[in-house]
Amino acid sequence: MNQVDAETIRGLFVTGTDTGVGKTVVTAAITAALRAEGLNVGVWKPVQSGAPLGSGVTDAERLLQYTGINERADSVASFTFEAPLTPFLAAREAGMTFTLQELISAGEPLLNRYESVLIEGAGGVAVPLTEEELVVDLITKLRIPALIVARSGLGTINHTLLTVSYLRHHAVPIIGVILNDGESTERVDDPSTATNAELIEMYSGIKVLGRFPRMHDETNRDLLIHTVREKIQLTPIKQALAVQSMGG
Repeated sequence: MNQVDAETIRGLFVTGTDTGVGKTVVTAAITAALRAEGLNVGVWKPVQSGAPLGSGVTDAERLLQYTGINERADSVASFTFEAPLTPFLAAREAGMTFTLQELISAGEPLLNRYESVLIEGAGGVAVPLTEEELVVDLITKLRIPALIVARSGLGTINHTLLTVSYLRHHAVPIIGVILNDGESTERVDDPSTATNAELIEMYSGIKVLGRFPRMHDETNRDLLIHTVREKIQLTPIKQALAVQSMGG
C-alpha cells in the first residue's frame, strides 16, 4: 500500500460545535446521497469513545448501517475506547496512547480505497486527541476543508461563530454549516430556529447549506438520501471532494 500524501487526500472533515449535535447522521446521510449518485465515497471515524464495537451504537457502526457501505466497523473506526470521555482521556484510561500520525496511518487503507472520504471528528474542533494536540490539529495535518454541523436551536449562533473563528485561526477552509434539528426528544418550540441560519451567515460569512430535520426511529438509508436531496445543498460538498456526479 502506498503511503497517503496529505496533499492528495480528497476528503471533507465533518466537525461539530459540540458533542451530540448529529455529526454521525449528517455524515452518513451525505455519504449515502453521494453514493446514490454513483460516487465512490467512503467514511472514516479516526477515533471514537463511549461504547465498545459490537454494541451497535458506536458512530462507526451507525455510519455503516445508514450508508450501506460494506466495511468492517473496526476498519472505519481506527481507534475505539469504551469510556465516555474525550479521546485523550479515554485512551489513557484504556492504557493506550496514539499520535496523530498513527491515526492517519490507520486510515490509509480507506483513503486509498475510495475516491474521497467523509471524515467524522470527535466532538468539536478543540477536543483533546493527544496530550499536546486537538481535533483541529488532525484537520490541519490532513490538509482538508471542514464542514460544520451545529444544532439548529437556541445557542447555536455563539457555538457556531466560535467554531468558525477557531478553524480560521488554524487556516482551515470551511465549506459551510449544516444545522441539525436533532433527535425527536429535543425541544420543538424554539423560535430561534427561524433566524439562526441567517444570523450565522451574516456574522460569519459562511454559507449555511441547509437544515437537517428531526429524525425518528424509522431512520434508514433511503430516508436519509431523500432528506439530503430535499434539504441540503450538495454542490459545494461535491466541489470540495473534487468529484462530480455521473452525467455531470
